[in-house]
Amino acid sequence: MRISLLPVLFLAVSAVHAAEPVDLSRLELFVDHHLIERLEGAELRLQQPRPAGAALAFDRAWEGAFCGYVTVFHDPANKMYRMYYRGLPEAGRDGSPTETTCYAESRDGIHWSKPELDIYEVAGGRANNVVLKDQTPASHNFSPFVDTRPGAAADERYKALGGTSESGLIAFVSGDGLHWRRLQKEPVFRDEGWVFDSQNVPFWSPAEAKYVLYYRRSPEGVRSVARATSEDFVHWSAPAQMTFGDVPAEHLYTNQTHPYFRAPHIYVGIAARFMPGRKVLSEEQARAIHVDPRYFGDISDAVLLTTRGGNRYDRTFMEAFVRPGIGWENWTSRTNYPALGVAQTGPAEMSFYVQRNYGQPTARLDRYTLRLDGFASAHAGYGGGELVTRPVVWPKAKDGKPRELCLNYSTSAAGGVRVEIQTTDGAAVPGYSLDDCQELIGDEIERVVTWKGGSDLAALAEQPVRLRFVLKDADIYSLQAR
Repeated sequence: MRISLLPVLFLAVSAVHAAEPVDLSRLELFVDHHLIERLEGAELRLQQPRPAGAALAFDRAWEGAFCGYVTVFHDPANKMYRMYYRGLPEAGRDGSPTETTCYAESRDGIHWSKPELDIYEVAGGRANNVVLKDQTPASHNFSPFVDTRPGAAADERYKALGGTSESGLIAFVSGDGLHWRRLQKEPVFRDEGWVFDSQNVPFWSPAEAKYVLYYRRSPEGVRSVARATSEDFVHWSAPAQMTFGDVPAEHLYTNQTHPYFRAPHIYVGIAARFMPGRKVLSEEQARAIHVDPRYFGDISDAVLLTTRGGNRYDRTFMEAFVRPGIGWENWTSRTNYPALGVAQTGPAEMSFYVQRNYGQPTARLDRYTLRLDGFASAHAGYGGGELVTRPVVWPKAKDGKPRELCLNYSTSAAGGVRVEIQTTDGAAVPGYSLDDCQELIGDEIERVVTWKGGSDLAALAEQPVRLRFVLKDADIYSLQAR
């Protein structure tokens, strides 16, 4: 899972990046090349999520084998996680009346329950977890979020988009996340071409101070992503097709782009990569796992995308983030689709969720875990390596407290990390050289870097500097000056 094995790799920096040093008062992750000027004997490495078992079974009569397009988000006002997903026992036309929007909730992101809401009558009763039904085609891909925009109306605190190519995207609002109403009669967003037949993801971006939408758009028949923005959730900008750099075009069935909760200026997408016509199972194998006969002609896995706004994704890693895994049931069409959203499920742990066994009686949602910030890392092996950043800066402290450099890192027993602060021309700043640094050994989410003179960096605040990391059998996941 490596992007380079060259002994020395110089990374081009765009004119925009070169103009301003990186503000290290914000948490920065090693998911792209944004911080990096030089790697020597080191690399960016994609991490491997750990399976944590089933999170939710799609086992109610109104849910079933074709549940999909799952959204998970943290609701800070209610100190809980909310989950929304399509209920669909039998496959049919997109936006059909048989589709519903179902709901589950959790206090920890690990244990989920389906409350009996008594909002709609379904399957002859009202003791169900359905929050949208029979109104519009929006249940096909209903994608909600909690609106943290300053001044957002209390009765519109939750917002969502949903709809098909035929209907356009319809806006919904809610005051409690359970009872939803249309924001207006007409759809708020339309586009020409093969669009919207996927999960179309809106959110409020604190970094851009506007609403952002990432949605399905398929130029030249390849399932891809476009972006639009809005000041009011009603009037949207013209679409901008997302670009991916100099990498092969791949079908992305979902994009699942959202602000990472610890660094909301970085948008992370755990996307479904779709391989149409790439068939693994024989008809006999498909019958053995009771998959719908229309749904074993393609396969999928999950990949990692990132973006910092604008119409460019970073495909730093082309390898799978989550492979399908052992078992015929994992090699069917439309399975392995990640849910939208990442949840913190422990002091050092975060989780995301992946649909399994689509089109099968055993359809469910599984949970995967990573360390906090641990999508990817700057890594060096036993032989050692170095990473030098482009110019960085942190603001002067206003509260009189010291400024310190904090790392999320791990090493082996034989490994370690040392940090040198350099001037922009590469000379070590006196007192902050490599020899002055106390080696970091261990595995910690937050560790302050210290030198012989201590950890206080206040004297260097507001000055552009470079950071030189020397690693041996070690990973750095994120850093921040604070």
